[in-house]
Amino acid sequence: MIRVQYFARYREALGRDDEQLSGDFATLDDLRLHLVARGGEWEVLGEQNLMCARNQELCSLDEPLAEGDEVAFFPTVTGG
Repeated sequence: MIRVQYFARYREALGRDDEQLSGDFATLDDLRLHLVARGGEWEVLGEQNLMCARNQELCSLDEPLAEGDEVAFFPTVTGG
C-alpha cells in the first residue's frame, strides 16, 4: 500500500486529505497519472507546477516508489 496525501487546494478540490492505494506504480508520476485518469476533479493533479514529496522529502515526479511509501501532492506556493 502507498499512502497518498493531498494538501491545500488539492485537498479542497478532491474533498479528501488522504487515501491508501495499492497498485504497480514504478514512479511517482505513474501514480499521479493513475489519479488523473479518474477524471473530473482529479485532473487538478495534472498541473505542471504540482509539487510532490516521497516519505516527507521533496522529489521529482520520476522518483521511484516502493510498497509502504508515503506520497504528498501540493501546489506551489507563491508570494507577493
